[in-house]
Amino acid sequence: MAENGEEKLIAVARHIAKTLGHTDTMTDDILQIFSNFDNRLREKLTDDQPASLERILKSLHRQISRHLSTQHPIWSDSADSSNFLDSVDQLLSTIREWNPMANDKSVSASLDKAEDLLQQAMFRLQDEFTTLMQRASESVDLTRHHNNNDLRDNSYYSDESDEEEDDDCADIPIAHPVTDYGILIEALPAGIISDLHEIAKRMVAAGYGKECSHAYSVSRREFLEESLSRLGLQKLSIDEVKKMQWTELEDEIEKWVKAVNVALRILFPSERRLCDRVFFGFTSVSDLSFMEVSRGSTIQLLNFADAVAISSRAPERLFKVLDVYEALRDLMPEFELMFSDQYCVLLRNEALTIWRRLGEAIRGIFMELENLIRRDPAKTPVPGGGLHPITRYVMNYIRAACRSRITLEQVFEEIVVPSASAVDYREGDDRALSSSSMAVQMAWIMELLESNLEAKSKIYKDSALLAVFMMNNERYIVQKVKDSELGLLLGDDWIRKHAAKVKQYHVNYQRSSWSKVLGALKIDNNAMSPTGASRSLKEKLKLFNSYFEEICKTQSTWIIFDEQLKEDLRISVAGTLSPAYRNFIGRLQSNNDSSRHAERHIKFSVEDLEARISELFQGSSGSGGGRK
Repeated sequence: MAENGEEKLIAVARHIAKTLGHTDTMTDDILQIFSNFDNRLREKLTDDQPASLERILKSLHRQISRHLSTQHPIWSDSADSSNFLDSVDQLLSTIREWNPMANDKSVSASLDKAEDLLQQAMFRLQDEFTTLMQRASESVDLTRHHNNNDLRDNSYYSDESDEEEDDDCADIPIAHPVTDYGILIEALPAGIISDLHEIAKRMVAAGYGKECSHAYSVSRREFLEESLSRLGLQKLSIDEVKKMQWTELEDEIEKWVKAVNVALRILFPSERRLCDRVFFGFTSVSDLSFMEVSRGSTIQLLNFADAVAISSRAPERLFKVLDVYEALRDLMPEFELMFSDQYCVLLRNEALTIWRRLGEAIRGIFMELENLIRRDPAKTPVPGGGLHPITRYVMNYIRAACRSRITLEQVFEEIVVPSASAVDYREGDDRALSSSSMAVQMAWIMELLESNLEAKSKIYKDSALLAVFMMNNERYIVQKVKDSELGLLLGDDWIRKHAAKVKQYHVNYQRSSWSKVLGALKIDNNAMSPTGASRSLKEKLKLFNSYFEEICKTQSTWIIFDEQLKEDLRISVAGTLSPAYRNFIGRLQSNNDSSRHAERHIKFSVEDLEARISELFQGSSGSGGGRK
């Protein structure tokens, strides 16, 4: 009994010394003071330290080795796992307590043994951690999340894809893709998360946080990669994307847009939450683990977007590139939220860089459109002066582009840093639109198109047909601008200016076509003999008939695509020609010398004249001047 009491006293004295001593020297001094009270304690306090440590380590070695040698998972039995963790805690506590006396060679040798034992325990904990992750993967129900909806109800893929699943991937939990992004996946059961946290806590305390993070990351990385695969996203290099046929790439872009939304709005937030629960209290390890888990999938998603940005800038690619640009833009707040720590900030910055690069690609596509307009050759005239294909193509193209006006405003304003105001940009004061960067861009494209059309019009040798060609194309341009977002961009002044051009081409047409005809009906009021006047009227009528028939024959094959414009032109021609013709016929019939034979020379009645005018601009079959 006396010996037990003495040992307890020695243990208390040693504990007090270690607690009070901030340095090895201070601890030794305190022990010396205690030993001075009783000479019997001097030897015990100074000489038995290594022996006491050895006894403790032997006991811990027995306890820990029993768990290390077992062939079945320690965490298959809650009592075993609890005992193992207790032993590890004691080992960690012993090492911490004795570290201040590591200068003693005997103590140092014992601590080396303790560190070896700790390392073995950590390796086993790492194995147990991995086993728990795998076991959870086999049993987890991914349809469980905060609002208890069934994720599978909103799957992007069919049941057949599950039936064809590889056996090798059967044990990997897959997040079913959804259209409702307001969910979090409960990727692991709560009990497993608690066990993982207890293991992580010991490993981090022992200085094995990176090893624990690695074990965690390997398993969860497979989950994310397989989830993206289930969404139909292929692992493609940048070069592979650049070499794809456009129709194939269009399909891949659609899959990518779905995948990146699911990843950033569901998968990554769920993984972030899981990391924070497993590594609760260890922010740095949690950040490292999340980065390791998400880096591969994030790079895969960003590389695809980058490949789209640096691929061909053919104009037809605009709309799909806009889809990629808008997806990244809308997800920048998620990138900011998920990837702002020290480990992930590079991924966030890369997303921002690629987003900007996509903006550059969009501006480059518009530059290519400009080049296409400039290079379109003036070779063959459009039959009948109808719409030129370049007019139809460009106007329909930019009308479609303007459906993404808000996005294009951002692109042309070259917004540098995405912010709440940038991402939540909404339609503002329409009066300011006509001076915006996008409005300037659209006005420039209109100017290029008109210059190109003017060059093409020079092919027509008939000035009247030239005017019809320009009238058709200018009218089409104005109509397309008026009933679309382009009208807001270019403004009312632009519309009025170009509507006036249509009227001017109308005047030019009428002057070029009908001045000669009207000239034939002009009556010379100079005095002349009745016989001479009669002969002059007959000759003028004959000349008029010739001119009129020739014009009607020719212009019946010409095209006015717009029905209202066609009717306006016919009314205008008839309104000018009919009164002049009626007056001329009246003079002819009132002339005494010519009235006897006037009917023989009058080929058209006023009604006949107007009927022939109503047949103008019917177009010939296959002329291709219709409106679309």
